[in-house]
Amino acid sequence: MSGPAAARRDAGATGGSAWFAGVSAARPVECVELPDGAERLAAGFWVVACAFEGRGRAYRFADVVRRPDGAVAAPPAPAPWRGPRPEAWRSSLSREGYLAGVAEVRRRIRAGDVYQVNLCRVLSAPLPAADGEPSAAALAARLLAGNPAPFAGGLHVPAGGPLPPAWVVSASPERFLTVAGGTVASGPIKGTAATPEGLTDKDRAENVMITDMVRNDLQRVCAPATVEVADLLRVERHPGLAHLVTTVVGRLLPDAGWPEVLAATFPPASVSGAPKHTALAAIRDLEPTPRGPYCGAFGWVDGDAGRAELAVAIRTFWWTGEDGGTLRFGTGAGITWESDPEREWAETELKAVRLVALASEDGPGWAGPGGAGPGGAGAHAPDEGRNG
Repeated sequence: MSGPAAARRDAGATGGSAWFAGVSAARPVECVELPDGAERLAAGFWVVACAFEGRGRAYRFADVVRRPDGAVAAPPAPAPWRGPRPEAWRSSLSREGYLAGVAEVRRRIRAGDVYQVNLCRVLSAPLPAADGEPSAAALAARLLAGNPAPFAGGLHVPAGGPLPPAWVVSASPERFLTVAGGTVASGPIKGTAATPEGLTDKDRAENVMITDMVRNDLQRVCAPATVEVADLLRVERHPGLAHLVTTVVGRLLPDAGWPEVLAATFPPASVSGAPKHTALAAIRDLEPTPRGPYCGAFGWVDGDAGRAELAVAIRTFWWTGEDGGTLRFGTGAGITWESDPEREWAETELKAVRLVALASEDGPGWAGPGGAGPGGAGAHAPDEGRNG
């Protein structure tokens, strides 16, 4: 997501496509850097991909198609997806490193520095660009078939054209911001288990804590007394997972444009922690690899219609041509004083195993070497040997 801050404009139509629930787009014609160019989102149809660390890009598309059925329709793929070998995945934090990170977060909570921190790791695997870039549409088709998600989407702007490249495929279940008719809604997820019965009091308390953060963020750009919790601790089922989800809504102030909205709410509270500024400091200290698109904002903004749908980019893959071509995927867990380090590590495994299996060469049947999942008995952590 790095690059010069100046907007890139009038590049002429170029190859590229994007797809989300109910909308698809082709022919990106302009790119602006975020947050610098956020005011440009007030007109036109833009696809937004913003990294957790704060920088991002928005691409304006010339051709936009709405689907009345609300389905996600990725463009046709030139060939079926062929991902990395299952054993090729590596983790930015080993199991031991992650457990030590949980212990450090708990130490900071005991000291009164922070109440909750979302601690994450990034999985990566070599995926060379043999005959051009890997097909984002092919991976999207596999994920849509094996792990449908309400905020699934994709963006592919190939390298070598007039616009900066982008390659993101998401199966996110989490709403970051929905804007329509002057109202804004956010749907933080906190609480994850294999089944609803596995959700705990710790999960419910953590969800309420993050909900308060979302309320505070939205109050900075909403009219007084309009921010409210519309749906508290709803249980949502997704493939292989159950989540606790709360919905917070408010009415935007007339002068609250995208520069103000993003400044007030980003990065998302559910993937940072509380208080946000000290949680972000802990993340910088404890996570050895930038999250990049993972945990950022991903979706679309229709400035002409005053509508937007941005997801929190969890359950998200991104590919770059670095080091000959690398596919990445992030996973994490929210750490509180009640956290058990082994359970939090297991939650990061639970969130990753199905999707990484789908994205790997052997496809949906893979459950990790020896059934351990990504980052388990068969995955490596850089410079740390076996990871688990």
